Amino acid sequence: MAVSYGKARQRALGLVLASMLMSGQAWALAPEHETRRLMLATEEAVTSERWGDAGEYLNRLQQLEGTKPADYFFYRGRVMHQAGHLNEAQSALEAYVESAGTDGSHYQKALQLITEVEKVRKEQAAAPQNGNGESSKVAVIEPAGVEETASLRELYLVNSDREALALHLNSLLEVAGWREDQTIVQLDESADVEYRVRAESSAINLQEIRRDAQGRMVRTTQTISVYGVNPQVEWGCEAAATTCWVYDPRDGSRLLQLSLDRDRTQEIARTFGKLIRNLQNPAGS
Repeated sequence: MAVSYGKARQRALGLVLASMLMSGQAWALAPEHETRRLMLATEEAVTSERWGDAGEYLNRLQQLEGTKPADYFFYRGRVMHQAGHLNEAQSALEAYVESAGTDGSHYQKALQLITEVEKVRKEQAAAPQNGNGESSKVAVIEPAGVEETASLRELYLVNSDREALALHLNSLLEVAGWREDQTIVQLDESADVEYRVRAESSAINLQEIRRDAQGRMVRTTQTISVYGVNPQVEWGCEAAATTCWVYDPRDGSRLLQLSLDRDRTQEIARTFGKLIRNLQNPAGS
């Protein structure tokens, strides 16, 4: 009996230790080391054309605190391009070019991919009409409705539309940060104004990260209840102020201050509205 008890106790202790080790994997490394580890894993996955693995690593990188290295945007552009999300691919690749410049190790490839995106856009614009007057099916640039959310679930490796929309919105916001000095844009350094969102059961938690006069990043959070809110989110751009705005769907006031990019701002407003609509629907996932 003593031997049996000893073995049982040893097995139980082993299970506890294993559980502790497994649960500790998520926070064992400091963010800067975890960022480097995941970047190496992403690079290897992209090189091997394991796009699903690369997407998973990028999603985990997106959720880490701190600024991302320039190569993060190149690899996100590669994965988005492979998945057919051309708007997102172009935004990420342009962000890489702006950040890394001509000295970037992927500079030439990024320019080639941006050219490929433009080529697909032209091909779609010139696509012939079928007998029913509808465009032939081509690569998706701005997907909509059920097809879009299904595509986003696959892209972000999640099971619910809600998670996919929130991840997609954060991915767009990540490269849309506003900077007072527009002459030099370095995406491996924090923008002057950034945003992150988190979807809750009936509300959107919006965090604003703004640089104060002393150079400190100050975080403020507000909760936006989705009930009674119009999911058609308005947006606009002011070239003189080098700023685009997404307006608060509750009262029409300015909500998100973004860099001057009309296409990106429109996509952020659309995705924001889709997330609101999803949360308004009790059957939404």
